[in-house]
Amino acid sequence: MTRTYIITGAGSGIGAAAAQLLRERGENVIGVDLRGAEVEADLSTPEGRVAAAEKALELAGGTVDAVIASAGISAPSPLTVKVNYFGVTEFLEHLAPALARSAAPRAAVVSSMASLQPNSSELVDALLAGDEVGAVKIGAALVDAGPGPAYLNYPSSKRALSRWVRRESITDTWAGANIPLNAIAPGTVLSAMTTELLSTPEGRELTDKHVPMPLNYHSEPIVLARLLAWLTSAENTHVTGQTIYADGGADASLRGDDIWN
Repeated sequence: MTRTYIITGAGSGIGAAAAQLLRERGENVIGVDLRGAEVEADLSTPEGRVAAAEKALELAGGTVDAVIASAGISAPSPLTVKVNYFGVTEFLEHLAPALARSAAPRAAVVSSMASLQPNSSELVDALLAGDEVGAVKIGAALVDAGPGPAYLNYPSSKRALSRWVRRESITDTWAGANIPLNAIAPGTVLSAMTTELLSTPEGRELTDKHVPMPLNYHSEPIVLARLLAWLTSAENTHVTGQTIYADGGADASLRGDDIWN
């Protein structure tokens, strides 16, 4: 039976690869992006998130089987926390009731290997508290402190997102409605977001120092799309609350064999 998917960030990168893969498999896909998708919306604002969810649900006929929240940016700016965290969590919260009406509802988000990198604990706490105004102020202060602190907007947004998935996955909204909720954490993906960074030997050396990938090196977006497709398929009945590091071994390289102590 054909399943209906809503995919944010469907215009490029991992989201575009997931949309194409699922369409090739015969699924019904409703893409959400700033432009060039079935639903054009700005997920950086509360109003844009509500409008995007409502329009996507209208196109889906009121019921959706799976949501893949892939939209994200890596700018050293508080805009990053608005898109990467609230643009994911609030969008999913708006769609949760419709998902619950599906016979096999599923949800997955795109976090990042950066969720393991240094971050601003103050910013992460504000995000997890749902304080968008406060989070934006903290993010702006990091920008004012210089390029190094400004970058913390990105890993902080991804750390908070992975923690949100773990926290929310076992609640009545998700587990109680039989909805597995998971995240994937890519390493370095060959996409528009990384083109400039990887265009020079210095950029590649810096990237590989922070994200070493001994297995098959940098990945194409389709690699992550296949994982997202399984996580949001009817086959996945028990994997939930997980951030799966599809990173070519970066996590194992950096954190070693014992992460339980």
